[in-house]
Amino acid sequence: MTDTQDLRQTARTLFDAAVAAADPARAMARALGHTPLPTPKGRSIVIAVGKAAPAMMTATLPHVPGPVEALVVTHHENPEDAPGARVMRAGHPVPDAAGLQAATAVMDLLDSAGPDDAVIALISGGGSALLPAPVPGLTLADKAEVNRVLLGGGLDITAMNLVRQNLSQLKGGGFLRRAAPAPVTAYLLSDVIGDDLRVIASGPTVGPVGSATEARALLQDRRLWDALPAAARTVLDRTGANAPLPSATNTLIGSNRHSLEAMQAVAPDRAEIINDRLEGDVAEAAAVVLAQFKTPKTPRILLFGGETTVRLTGNGRGGRNQELALRVAMGAPAVGFDWLFLSGGTDGRDGPTDAAGGIVDAGTVARIAQAGGDARALLANNDSYAALRLAGDLLITAATGTNVADVQALLLRPREASREA
Repeated sequence: MTDTQDLRQTARTLFDAAVAAADPARAMARALGHTPLPTPKGRSIVIAVGKAAPAMMTATLPHVPGPVEALVVTHHENPEDAPGARVMRAGHPVPDAAGLQAATAVMDLLDSAGPDDAVIALISGGGSALLPAPVPGLTLADKAEVNRVLLGGGLDITAMNLVRQNLSQLKGGGFLRRAAPAPVTAYLLSDVIGDDLRVIASGPTVGPVGSATEARALLQDRRLWDALPAAARTVLDRTGANAPLPSATNTLIGSNRHSLEAMQAVAPDRAEIINDRLEGDVAEAAAVVLAQFKTPKTPRILLFGGETTVRLTGNGRGGRNQELALRVAMGAPAVGFDWLFLSGGTDGRDGPTDAAGGIVDAGTVARIAQAGGDARALLANNDSYAALRLAGDLLITAATGTNVADVQALLLRPREASREA
């Protein structure tokens, strides 16, 4: 066993515990044990949207009374089925034609709901991209271009969803408008740090973060306004207050904090949650992690959770977790102890790649060079995937079927403990 091989195994155990804690079936079972589903005179219309949608639907359907119509919308990489439900798959993080078809199917089903029906919504992360329902005047191509601008503009999830909500028929409470007069009961698995229900999947059953005027001001302040398609700018130029929404019952069933606590519970050494709001620019987040590089007296595990942002300046491939891991590897000082850092998305996918994130140590940069790569040049091109692949440091998990944002673990171990191991 190499000096850090056992640390890698420990880090992967921690990550797996984070994912397991966000298991949507378990979360739904807990929630339904506390609050039974409504019993309508008519149908129960069950709509599950997001990366965890199939599992949430499978856990819910046995508890739904009476006649049921069920629809699942998840991403292409999730192979799960949901017996008893129609399953549709769509593009993420960039909306595609399949997503437009899925959004139309959701709207048609909601439009059919009457006062004797009950609508049950199962919402998880990824719903914003999976249900592109452009407002009149916008095309799917416009929505995809808006998404591309937002993803590359360094905006956090709240800011991105503020814009998305004002360009969509379903986001920001639009789901509720389509369902009326049927009552809506929603269960939400949060991929949003701080668990603002308006932000999870762009708040289809909750409401908007803000108005079109606020979205326009934000984009202008971040110098992204001119990069938007002309049709999107026209929509956001419309002013006026958001109309009142029908009410709904919204229940949070899982979150990033729950996953961090699960990592803490299975850690073999002392584990501390250092920061459960690791947000903002990925370079700043790397500095937060690097500030913890202090010689430990005993083995320690430092945990972080959040969702960073990457400003694209190159044309490489990667994601926020891969870039965070690469930046930590490049910025780590020469120290007299062993260390390892893992950063991963709990959905198993980081950016437009097949990796969930990265696992790096003191030898990462040297391994990149030995394989013929230049870590600094690759980072400048936002090519963290290529850099970590050269080092053998990609975190590969396949789609997990859940999403509660990102988790990180920094493992520190004195050399004496290393020799004993």
